[in-house]
Amino acid sequence: MRIAMTYTRIRPEERFLLDEFARQGVDISPVDIRQHVFNPADSSEWDKYDAVFDRSMSLSNSITSLSILEGFGLRCVNSLKAVELCSDKLFTSIALSRAGIATPEVRVATTYQSGLDAIEEIGYPAVLKPIVGSWGRLVSRVNDRDAAEAILEHRETLGSVQQKVMYVQEFIEKPDRDLRVFVVGGEPIAAIARSSEHWVTNTARGATAEGVELTDELCDISRQAAQVTGADVVAVDLLECPRRGLLVNEMNHSMEFRNSMDVTGVNIASVVVEHIAEIAQNLGRHDSMNHSQGVVVV
Repeated sequence: MRIAMTYTRIRPEERFLLDEFARQGVDISPVDIRQHVFNPADSSEWDKYDAVFDRSMSLSNSITSLSILEGFGLRCVNSLKAVELCSDKLFTSIALSRAGIATPEVRVATTYQSGLDAIEEIGYPAVLKPIVGSWGRLVSRVNDRDAAEAILEHRETLGSVQQKVMYVQEFIEKPDRDLRVFVVGGEPIAAIARSSEHWVTNTARGATAEGVELTDELCDISRQAAQVTGADVVAVDLLECPRRGLLVNEMNHSMEFRNSMDVTGVNIASVVVEHIAEIAQNLGRHDSMNHSQGVVVV
């Protein structure tokens, strides 16, 4: 079995994963995707691999490579569709809503005036987010009309094309924490609480992590959310609403977990590697007569 792991930077997570591949006896080849040139008409350089594990930090790199690799007829996990759905908050909201999974209220608009209307329909305070982004960047709590007018004017004048989409979410009066559940192969394997005095409870913004029990309620809603996205490896972020209970806030298809293994006692890297190896082995690409089949793992 041979697996390639594409990356743009070797973070602690990638090092944990590479070590686990080696420990489990899997032939792993790290590939710096920044240096790679794809030929969309020729898949021969990928035929030697039973799996490709994409750990690119760049969403555009992931989507580009997955588009080409799926074009070769490769079986992708996470699939291009799952990556696009998880990485775009609007797509995530639509999919979860259609599946009847509880989420915060959301309004969407595309201009300054309709954005202002959307915020006032949600009510103050509201949360304004870019539809694509991570680590809590450019997430704003809008407390009143003055703040709404200022932020929307800046978004309309200075923002990228994606910033022109006004994604407005209700502010949830949660405890000083949110919850993250790691789901691999459709099954929750570990959960953490991320606590902070700041309303943005993200470890990239200084929040601290501690392990929490995987209750039936946490498992059920996380399992359902993962199934909706079609992702094999995903982190489900949840908010504890005092009125409505657990709400799925966001989905992360390429999660970081360096702060989570110690506090949960779960070797997340090991479970992920086992799942990838099982998929690749079951496909048996090089043992099959059909050399056009394979797996790409994100």
